[in-house]
Amino acid sequence: MNTLKIRNSALPFLIVISITIFFTSYSKKMRFEASREAPTAEGAVKYKKDKNDNYNIDLNLTNMVDPEKLDPPKNTYVVWMETERNGTIKIGGLTTSSGIFSKKLKSSLETTTPYKPLMFYITAENSKEVERPGFQTVLKTKHY
Repeated sequence: MNTLKIRNSALPFLIVISITIFFTSYSKKMRFEASREAPTAEGAVKYKKDKNDNYNIDLNLTNMVDPEKLDPPKNTYVVWMETERNGTIKIGGLTTSSGIFSKKLKSSLETTTPYKPLMFYITAENSKEVERPGFQTVLKTKHY
C-alpha cells in the first residue's frame, strides 16, 4: 500500500516535468515574407532555446538572388536579428551554394546566441564584416 501512495503522489510532479521539457524544447519557426528585391526567395528561420538558455538558430532559404544581380549590386548577404533586450545584432553571413543536380541556390546559416529573437532580416552588403545593417533589406520575417 505504501508504494501505491508514493507512485500516486509522484504523478503530478512527473506531469509538470514532462510539460516543462516539452515547452522548453519546442522550436519556433518564422517565415520570410516575399519581397520586391528577392521575389523568388523562400525560407524560414527555426530557433529553439537550449538547456544553457541560449537560442539555436537554423536559417534556410532557397532561390536567393545572387547579390551581384541586385540594384545596386552587392557582394554578400548578412543576417540580422532584432532581440528582446539587446536591439539589433548581426548573427552572420549567408552561405550560398547550388546542388550537383540543380541550379537552385540554397542559402543557410546555423548559429547560437544568448539573445531572444523577435525578428530576422537579411541585408545585401559589400562585406560580411559590416557592423551595422545597410539600407538594402532583401528579406525579413514578421516581428513577434
